[in-house]
Amino acid sequence: MRYLIDTNVLINIIEYDYISDDVQNILSDYENQIHISSESIKEFIHLVQSGKISPPKNRVQITDNLFDFIEDELNIAIKYISKEHLRTLAKLPLIDEHRDPTDRLIIAQAITEKLPLISNDTKFPKYRKYGLIFISNR
Repeated sequence: MRYLIDTNVLINIIEYDYISDDVQNILSDYENQIHISSESIKEFIHLVQSGKISPPKNRVQITDNLFDFIEDELNIAIKYISKEHLRTLAKLPLIDEHRDPTDRLIIAQAITEKLPLISNDTKFPKYRKYGLIFISNR
C-alpha cells in the first residue's frame, strides 16, 4: 500500500522521536511505499534554517544530500506537487481552526492521490469529509 507522511513524521523519523506502534508497523512493512510531499521537504528546510528544529548533525545536513538521505537511506519517495494537487487545493474549503497553507497543500496532495496521510496533527481529521484518509501518529 502507498502512504504519504507529513513533515512532523519525517522529523520524528530523523530524530528518533515518537512513532506510534501502528505507524511503525506501516513504516517497517517493506511492501508499503512511503512517500513525502515536496512541500514537506520545503517546510523541513525552512524549519532547520529558521532554527525551529535542529536535526542531528551526524544524520543529515541541509545540503544537496538531503534528497539522497530521504530517498536512499530512509527509503521514502518524494512526491512533487502537480497541477492536479493545486486544483484540489483550490476547491478545498478553508476551515476556521486550520488555515496553514503548507498543511492544506499536503492534505490536497493526499486527497488527489488517494494516499492515506500519516501525521501527528490533530486538526487533519477535519478534512476527512473532503476525502482525506487520515492515520494518526498518536
